Amino acid sequence: MNKKLENIIRKLKEEKMTISTMESCTGGGIANQITNIKGASSVFQFSAVTYSNEYKVKLGVSSKTIEKYSVYSMQTAREMAKSISDFSKSNLGIGVTGKLGVPDYNNNEGKDNEVFICIYDRDLDKYNDISLFVNSEDRKDDKLEIIEVLVDFLYKYV
Repeated sequence: MNKKLENIIRKLKEEKMTISTMESCTGGGIANQITNIKGASSVFQFSAVTYSNEYKVKLGVSSKTIEKYSVYSMQTAREMAKSISDFSKSNLGIGVTGKLGVPDYNNNEGKDNEVFICIYDRDLDKYNDISLFVNSEDRKDDKLEIIEVLVDFLYKYV
């Protein structure tokens, strides 16, 4: 994964592009992996871990979207991605939300272990959607799987 991330960072530098993340179920894991790469500071703008609905809304996700589709939806991931791109003025914004096998009494909707990822390309006004199911017994392994899927997509995209 590190080689792919190094190539992504290099390509973003060459294209003079920036990237930011708004993460929920990955808990900042994407930002961590990006910032483990030497030179990432030239392309990585900002990251927010928004576990609560309140802070998703404070950073630009519509409460109506969460009410209508649930916090565990592609619509919410899309708004997270666009909101973080707008907030940070990044070319690419990444939004990730999902329920990793633990009951969420504040948000009863959504399937267990279903994850929604969106990469918003501000320059093209384009949403790139990825959804997947994870089901390891270990949250750490689930997070790594989500990050690997995202990195694979970004590697091909940039």
